[in-house]
Amino acid sequence: MSYKLDSGSGRVTDGRLSIGEAIGGLFRGGLPLRFTAYDGSTAGPRDAEIGMHLRTERGLSYLMTAPGDLGLARAYTAGDLDLVGVHPGDPYDALVLLKEHTHFRVPSPAEVVAIVRSLGLSHLRPPAPPPQEHLPRWRRAVEGVRHSLTRDAEVISHHYDVSNRFYEMVLGPSMAYTCALYDPPTATLEDAQAAKFDLVARKLALQPGQRLLDVGCGWGTMVRHAAREYGVRALGVTLSAEQAQWAQAAIEREGLADLAEVRHLDYRAVTETGFDAVSSIGLMEHIGVRNYPAYFDHLRDRLKPGGRLLNHCITRPHNGRQQTGAFIDRYVFPDGELIGSGTIIAAAQDQGLEVHHSENLRLHYASTLRDWNRNLVEHWDECVAEVGEGTARVWGLYLAGSRVGFERDEVELHQVLATRNHDDGRSGFPMRPDW
Repeated sequence: MSYKLDSGSGRVTDGRLSIGEAIGGLFRGGLPLRFTAYDGSTAGPRDAEIGMHLRTERGLSYLMTAPGDLGLARAYTAGDLDLVGVHPGDPYDALVLLKEHTHFRVPSPAEVVAIVRSLGLSHLRPPAPPPQEHLPRWRRAVEGVRHSLTRDAEVISHHYDVSNRFYEMVLGPSMAYTCALYDPPTATLEDAQAAKFDLVARKLALQPGQRLLDVGCGWGTMVRHAAREYGVRALGVTLSAEQAQWAQAAIEREGLADLAEVRHLDYRAVTETGFDAVSSIGLMEHIGVRNYPAYFDHLRDRLKPGGRLLNHCITRPHNGRQQTGAFIDRYVFPDGELIGSGTIIAAAQDQGLEVHHSENLRLHYASTLRDWNRNLVEHWDECVAEVGEGTARVWGLYLAGSRVGFERDEVELHQVLATRNHDDGRSGFPMRPDW
């Protein structure tokens, strides 16, 4: 006996389900896009401009063994699932459509049996995940303590040591992998990145001859900006060996070696003190919420009295604990953690820092991601040649999906400015912001 699911009513009837019928029956109100499969079956509106094509049985196994975003990511990364009508370097329109109109319903036990029997028990055997996928959380827990020096180095390498040439094509000449500042909104990506680093420098009140520590410095863009534009002696540290090598070469190339330095080093291993300013641009997402007290304590100790700290990181619109989704955790930022700006401010205050200012740049990040997607599309063939199509697909999906998240206030970006005050309470901060 085989079974068939009436996609309109959800009833189980006699007859074998096609892949299209099985997929289409799981959506309230029907699919918002056209779905086609290798067995010739279809679902969704025939005139839809955007579609999804399941190419292989392995792709079906990915979907059946990991329902939700992880199974879709595996099939898409492996090339077993294609998005139709959008460029793989920028699937934004498809993701918006799915976000706005996709409403899954929970199938009954009888429907689950019908689907499994119709599509084949063999598809419940999980295929090996694509090579771009990192270990699951439980495997990472077995192999190392979360946010230990060794484990942090491994997960940072997973994301950042992809290919400096790949990042050059996606990020553009600035090599800045953090939210830019679009002022005006029509600014180019390069002008917006320069504006962001200058905003940080002005918030920190950098002056010639001062010392700046930039933790999680990436390819050293802030370090070079501070040295070149403000005459500051700047030290940057990053856990990515490829970033450090690229950044130090750029420092030499720009003739800034007398003022700037980038080291391949964990920020916790920095022992120098007496810095006039500390910038942390895009590091805090990686350190873990429970480590915030130690993080702020360490950075406070690097500052001299009256010194300023600027913390720039992705946040949530609430202060509840929430793990990242499976796709982001396995393919993009393993061990990444986000929380609301209130938790960050409280942690800074609890470690003796005075918080003077907080600013949300959420919509600026949506624009930044839009421009990174455009770069990926423009250099698609070169990017695929550099890192492979699977990795390029992951990046297109990740950037476009993140853009949707920032636009819909599912994630935000906050800059928090604080000072280490003198023992008598003097901060050196003006009565009104001076940038």
